[in-house]
Amino acid sequence: MNKAKIALSPKEMELVTNAEWILTKNAIMQKAWWLLEDLQVEVAARVEQLLATLPKEVLKTTAKISKGENYKGLPYLVLDFPRCFDKDDIFAVRCMFWWGNFFSITLHLAGKYQKQYSGRLIRSYHLLVQNGFFISVGDEQWEHHFDEPNYVEIGNMTETHFIEKIQSPAFIKIANKISVNEWDNARQKLSGYFELIMEILSA
Repeated sequence: MNKAKIALSPKEMELVTNAEWILTKNAIMQKAWWLLEDLQVEVAARVEQLLATLPKEVLKTTAKISKGENYKGLPYLVLDFPRCFDKDDIFAVRCMFWWGNFFSITLHLAGKYQKQYSGRLIRSYHLLVQNGFFISVGDEQWEHHFDEPNYVEIGNMTETHFIEKIQSPAFIKIANKISVNEWDNARQKLSGYFELIMEILSA
């Protein structure tokens, strides 16, 4: 075994001998969980008002918050609601907290739901541009980072290119993000973006 690989750097030694930082990390993750729980209550009430306009099968499942420790090496939390993940058909609104990066909200459509809602999204091009939304242009629908070539801000693409992407046979992901530095306003902003997404889908 190469001892150099397991030796700790001075910074690593500082961290491994200090329990306080990991306890602080755990406290922050708990607060992020509570933030998503508050958001869950709010969006569930909004969805309740839209029962007649959203697909019934999408509403058969309850909201779900899940956590992980290793999306590109960093902890994360996700709230999925409404959600329906079938083999070929996906309808989900996902709110995410990714440590060190952002809060985000994503509308994820595939299969029959992509066909059902593509026209409404196309008609909402200017509204999405005005609100700073991004569209996935990558090939992997389970990637969530906003770096190219995964996402492109819709305002930086032509309407024709946007329409082509919406009509592509793979999947649609429309998303927006909020800096972690905006923690105090994150829930309110996520709620506002959720409302905009619901308006587009129910128009």
